[in-house]
Amino acid sequence: MCGIAGFYSFGAPERQDMRRACKAMTDAIAHRGPDDSDVWQDPDVPLALGHRRLSIIDLSAGGHQPMASHTGRFVIVFNGEIYNYRSLQADLEAAGRAFQSRSDTEVMLGAFEQWGVNRTLQKLEGMFAFALWDRQERKLHLVRDRFGKKPLYVGWGKESLLFASELKAFHAHSDFTPEISRDVLALYMRYGYVCAPHCIFEGVWQLLPGARMTLDMESLPSRQDLKGRMEVYWYLPDIVEAAKAHPNVKPASECIEEFEEMFREATYQRMISDVPLGAFLSGGIDSSAVVAMMQSGSGQPVKTFSIGFEEAGYNEAVHAERIARHLGTQHREFYVTAQDALDVIPKLPDIYDEPFADPSQIPTYLISKLAREEVSVALTGDGGDEILGGYQRHTHIPAVWEKIGWMPYPLRRAAGALVRAVPAGVYDSLYAGYPQFGRRMHRLARLTGLKTPEDVYAYLVGAWPNPEEVVTGGKVPSIPLNEPAWQPQGLSFAERMMYGDTLSYRPNDLMVKSDRASMAVALELRAPLMDHKLCEYAWRLPHDMKVRGMNGKWLLRQVLKRHVPEELFERPKMGFGIPVSEWLRGPLKNWGAGLLDKKKLEDQGFLNAGIVGDAWEKHQKGVTVDANSMHLWSVLMFQAWYERWMVKGKK
Repeated sequence: MCGIAGFYSFGAPERQDMRRACKAMTDAIAHRGPDDSDVWQDPDVPLALGHRRLSIIDLSAGGHQPMASHTGRFVIVFNGEIYNYRSLQADLEAAGRAFQSRSDTEVMLGAFEQWGVNRTLQKLEGMFAFALWDRQERKLHLVRDRFGKKPLYVGWGKESLLFASELKAFHAHSDFTPEISRDVLALYMRYGYVCAPHCIFEGVWQLLPGARMTLDMESLPSRQDLKGRMEVYWYLPDIVEAAKAHPNVKPASECIEEFEEMFREATYQRMISDVPLGAFLSGGIDSSAVVAMMQSGSGQPVKTFSIGFEEAGYNEAVHAERIARHLGTQHREFYVTAQDALDVIPKLPDIYDEPFADPSQIPTYLISKLAREEVSVALTGDGGDEILGGYQRHTHIPAVWEKIGWMPYPLRRAAGALVRAVPAGVYDSLYAGYPQFGRRMHRLARLTGLKTPEDVYAYLVGAWPNPEEVVTGGKVPSIPLNEPAWQPQGLSFAERMMYGDTLSYRPNDLMVKSDRASMAVALELRAPLMDHKLCEYAWRLPHDMKVRGMNGKWLLRQVLKRHVPEELFERPKMGFGIPVSEWLRGPLKNWGAGLLDKKKLEDQGFLNAGIVGDAWEKHQKGVTVDANSMHLWSVLMFQAWYERWMVKGKK
């Protein structure tokens, strides 16, 4: 895992100045690659490529980047891992190519020379973001992996085109002047994260998952809207429709065998490493299944790590410890206190240098920091929920909507208001055995005020429902999730939500969260359940192989039962959150009040101080706690980010 950065200048800079500027960009993302760094400049055109290396495969100088192909035609800076590089290398050697290292980067360059960029992209299996410079054609290829596991930004400076793994590299270039997009700020407030292809800054974009951008630098118009230059090489609607057109009709027993074999292979691929390796273990189904697969293929105890909370409704550490004991892993756990969160919060704007408001960013950073004390690579359970129906919205909401959707709208709204009139804490005390029961009841009750299944899903994955009222002068821009061209046909309500989660929620929330948190401590994360072949297989399965009754991930549960007793993992899903509602009325109250000072908000001029202040006041009084805590966290994270990057800036 690494960090990349670079730029093309449209001015006439001195070569020495270009090298210095590119080095400043890579220095800004040194945390992504503390082991090695370098800058390469084209001798004929004003282009510079920079790289920071976290050595995982082939720790020798043979993996040094930027790296040129054997003929010198291609030069690459690459962030990620290619899991099938050994089989690709064998194919290339059979075609007469020789290699000087064990680096997957060298294999990629050989593949580009042998098969070209288009064919090679279809062959690559892994997580990656890279910039590939074709010296012969004088074209720059920017590419992001199928699921957006690795980030890649591209945008304009005053006289240059910039690209990098993180925005802090843009700030390090003297040609870049940040200007907040009010429209994208409204988009952020809508979801709690910025959705690709947008970026919080004007004139900057994120590559979409599964997309590439090919730029002819000698004919590229300056300040062009680069969103239109993206080409999708792995188009999720086609993948889903093709899978549904050729369903897997085999008996359940055969599907379980096939899935386990594919899952095992995906896990073993991701265990290839020349540095110490471990896994995150929450005690939930996904991470437990990953660790079970790892332990079955390991000759020694796998190192596992978990995070716990003193608040019972958020604590899964006790379950993780039981799973670890059963599987025989070498297990460590860390219990998070409010003070631990307070200590991390000042770091968040630096870690997430674009506004980001998933509160589980805090425990994700803490578990990454814990794991990095012993390993350089950790496997995670990310990816199972989206393809196998693991979220409660996949399992419960369609049934709820079926029961209430037929009711007259005014009657539905009235019933929901009655449920919300009871404080969430009362429900929690009445149903103590169900974690966060009151929060979920309030969230469910709000569905009664919605009119269509699409409205329901938008509410479930959203933060502020009316962000244009909160952001002064902002209008939410279009994203793939809401565009007809990105909607496959013939999906049920539950499947549409699973698809939406795969298309938007996972890359823009989960992958941003895990990439920035882990790379802040130079830890590489790998997710076997995000293997693209596994995803394509899952979409061919009938829905009852994923969801049965009110339980999701049926197929994965059957696999896990072969390795772990059912009583160790069958329980209500908790997720990986923190008690943000309680903490904002307790140990984080003063911090939040300082950021939401009315005069500060009015002077900045981005947010409606009245609406924000009202939400804060209601939260402090315990009114509609759940909704307001999520809304407020989005505002607080923006405010903290604003102070770091727009007030203090490069300081």
